[in-house]
Amino acid sequence: MLRFLLVQLLLLLGISCFSGKAAVSLLEERERVRERGALLEFKSLVSDPSRILSSWVSTNDSGDAHHCSWFGVDCDAQFRVSSLKIVGGGGSGSGRRGGGGKFNYDLGGVVDCFNVSKFPFYGLGLRRICDAKVGKLGGKLPRVIVELRKLRVLSLPFHEFSGGIPGEIWGLDNLEVLDLEGNLFSGKLPVSVKGLNRLRVLNLGLNRIGGKIPDSFSGLIGLEWLNLAANELEGLIPVFVAGFPRLWGLYLSSNQLKGKIPDAWGRSNCQNLKYLDLSGNELNGKIPISLGNCQKLRVLLLFSNVLQGVIPREFGQLRKLNVLDVSRNSLSGDIPSELGNCRDLSILVLSNLEDPYSSHGAAFGHRESNLFRGSIPTLPKLRILSGIEFEGEICDTMNTDNSCKSLVYVDVSSENAPKFTFSACDSQISNSRQLNHGPTAYLSFFLSRACLRTKAKFLLVHRSRNDDAHSVVKRLENARLLSELNSSLDETVSSSSVQSSSENLQANAAESPSGEGERESQNQFNSIEIASIASASVIVLVLLALVILFIYTRKCAPRDSYRIQVYERREIRVFTDIGVPLTFQNIVKATDSFSAGNCIGCGGFGATYKAEVSPGVIVAVKRLSVGRFHCIQQFDAEVKTLGRIRHANLVTLIGYHASETEMFLIYNYLPGGNLERFIQERLTKSIKWKALHKIALDVAQAIAYLHDECNPRVIHRDIKPSNILLDNDYKAYLSDFGLSRLLENSETHATTGVAGTFGYLAPEYAMTCRVSEKADVYSYGVVLLELISDKKALDPSFSSHGNGFNIVSWAHMLLRQGRAKEVFAAGIWESGPHDDLVEVLHLAVKCTVDTLSIRPTMKQAVQLLKQLKPIG
Repeated sequence: MLRFLLVQLLLLLGISCFSGKAAVSLLEERERVRERGALLEFKSLVSDPSRILSSWVSTNDSGDAHHCSWFGVDCDAQFRVSSLKIVGGGGSGSGRRGGGGKFNYDLGGVVDCFNVSKFPFYGLGLRRICDAKVGKLGGKLPRVIVELRKLRVLSLPFHEFSGGIPGEIWGLDNLEVLDLEGNLFSGKLPVSVKGLNRLRVLNLGLNRIGGKIPDSFSGLIGLEWLNLAANELEGLIPVFVAGFPRLWGLYLSSNQLKGKIPDAWGRSNCQNLKYLDLSGNELNGKIPISLGNCQKLRVLLLFSNVLQGVIPREFGQLRKLNVLDVSRNSLSGDIPSELGNCRDLSILVLSNLEDPYSSHGAAFGHRESNLFRGSIPTLPKLRILSGIEFEGEICDTMNTDNSCKSLVYVDVSSENAPKFTFSACDSQISNSRQLNHGPTAYLSFFLSRACLRTKAKFLLVHRSRNDDAHSVVKRLENARLLSELNSSLDETVSSSSVQSSSENLQANAAESPSGEGERESQNQFNSIEIASIASASVIVLVLLALVILFIYTRKCAPRDSYRIQVYERREIRVFTDIGVPLTFQNIVKATDSFSAGNCIGCGGFGATYKAEVSPGVIVAVKRLSVGRFHCIQQFDAEVKTLGRIRHANLVTLIGYHASETEMFLIYNYLPGGNLERFIQERLTKSIKWKALHKIALDVAQAIAYLHDECNPRVIHRDIKPSNILLDNDYKAYLSDFGLSRLLENSETHATTGVAGTFGYLAPEYAMTCRVSEKADVYSYGVVLLELISDKKALDPSFSSHGNGFNIVSWAHMLLRQGRAKEVFAAGIWESGPHDDLVEVLHLAVKCTVDTLSIRPTMKQAVQLLKQLKPIG
């Protein structure tokens, strides 16, 4: 009897558990349907003349999750919308007025997100470039967007949304990124942001938002990047803005802010601050000396305010400072010699007669009232110097000191400096990606403004090629660009070059002809001068020998001893020697600080960048999302295991870096791109069956190796065309193997979702979260179907078939109906033996059946493909 009661009790518990799970599943399905409806309503309420949202198509059923494949929409493992990211650019409008404060701009017909010539320093180092072909959405931002309750990223920059930002958005509990830059939003900021406890990025720059920065923002303590620049904000800068502990980028330029810069900066919470732009406001008082404590600061822009006093000597503590612009204020006093400690300082703008907020070079807004005294300290990396109203020598002694060697542009009117003209300019530096960087942006600004003046006074300084430490200067006549100076300089006696790492500008220089009396005096040396020259030569030779010895010993030192010298947090662990040293610094430099211009792909684990670490030596760097990998020790252990995996059809893991602030993996670079791009572009190429068979076999061999020969075995979990790379001979390489397991083992919280991409997930994996090798087999079957057909996994053409219909359902249907030929893309059916092609189709279909026991192993798939190898 007791046993019977126990059985009944267990049955009841099982039924209850099953009912609970069913109820949860039903609830989640309702949420997905509701979110899809919200997206369709969003589409119906916005203006979309460029048909950006054309892929957002309604279906007749309510059970699918196809909205996760719509343009700009990303979902989590439960197919709930986690990200809505659509970057606009132009093309649909005929021009508009945008921005606030001093910014008036027209985006009609331009390629950039904003007109760079009118915003020379906006968002310096972080501004983005977008394509006008994308078009723009317009109208009011629909409130229905708050129905996406799992939304973590809302990014709709550079469109034409107007009116106020819906108040409900400020209550989205999961929102981490709110990016509405470059729209036409007006109104005021909210008085309550109770829901945004997780917000990391708030980007509302280039809008028309007015009022004050509300006290409600004091609760956004997790902010890492705050951009409110180019609006119509007024009042004081709240003290709490200086207290965000994780903040690394703060942009408040071109508003109507008044009062003093909070002295609280630098006293407690600026340890992460790298970019601070307060230019173009009405700020007064002194520059806080506490800013000298923000030791990670790279860019400090304070120009076009009414600041008084001196440049704090404490700025000498900013060892990483790259750009300092304090022009168009009312500063005075000595130029602090402590600035010489800022060894990375490459741009120093002390005075500037040209208003950065005027597009025509006319005086506008704040006038230049700075008056400095003294000399510019030795700054070895100084490339751009503008100081029109200061007294004293430039670089201490221009003709003998090496501190001027890197200078590209100097704008002065000091009595000890010669005057030159620069006119007849009709060309400017226009590469907007280069203009994202400080040196190029400032150089372009000064040259373009000089071009607008008939008799601009400035000095161009070069280092001569023979390294004689002479700063050679020359009169510039009718030069259009710095890169054209080689053709405009006359009477060239000696040549020199100045090369920028980003703009690759070159110029020749020649010594100005001197009078006969000067030449005679130069040839007459007394004994003291001869002795001094001889002594200096000996010293230089000794120093040169020491430098050569130092470099030689570093090159010959064993790898382990070299690593000991590297700060542990910047160490790169290397598995494969590629012939050149890999350091954290040269990876960052080769990727241009992981700039968008070097990005060659984005995936669920992070973005991948192309990096030329040495001439002709290129690697691929996958920068991981640090927040997803919490345990560095576990991460190290897992990556070391992956580093031992070697196969001819797997990308090679060369090395990696892992710290609390940065993680990336270094792979061999494949020039052929990925399979996704190959499939998209093959309509323009003549692709034979032999090439497709080679790709299919290569991928199958790679997966089979992971399943059967690795110890421990590896289940990929995210096999898809974008994770399959090609070389120039169509040899295929599988990438991102092991990363799903790496994520699972590195996260501190329990992983309840699934890795992978919707459309390639095996049904049993998606439903139960249980993974096996057969899940990879299913994904491979989907890839194989894409490879031989002209369809995507979730092709829009399938929407008319109903619930859950995808490339697998389509292929199964055509094969059952005896229409196998219709599966193959144009030209493939004609290029290969029909029997072999049908066999491959049967293999793909068999890989994607629901019953796991019927699916072949990858080893069996390899054997079949080898039997079907094309002849010749």
